[in-house]
Amino acid sequence: MKVGITSDHRGYDLKELIKKEFKHDGVELIDYGTTSEEAVDYPDFAFKLANDVRDKKVDFGVTICGSGFGMSIACNKVKGIRCARVKDVEDVILTRNDNDANMISFSGRSSLELATAILNRMIDTPFSNEERHIRRINKIKEYEANN
Repeated sequence: MKVGITSDHRGYDLKELIKKEFKHDGVELIDYGTTSEEAVDYPDFAFKLANDVRDKKVDFGVTICGSGFGMSIACNKVKGIRCARVKDVEDVILTRNDNDANMISFSGRSSLELATAILNRMIDTPFSNEERHIRRINKIKEYEANN
């Protein structure tokens, strides 16, 4: 499994820590930048990763910015992306189970322990495949296709 990870300058330190410390059998983390704490525009990095998630070049995407909100908003502009801004493990379980989220976003102020727990849970939580959730996701896909 390939998981893309990206950040802006405010998420850079946490991204680098995750790259050093995160371990999960069969998971390769692929860094989409940024490469320093120098100020950058987060949409550039969000779009690059979201496009690769959409195109199935990576299985999931993780974005980190100051709040987690900006990256998630940018990612959700890419058709086929369901990016949830998460703050804890419960959020990840819900968005994977109910929304089949293919990307998550969180704050660069998160602890390494929380960030790795969130990432592990994202990888390990399958979509429920319940009819009601499939129906709702299909409505989103239909809307995207027609707008």
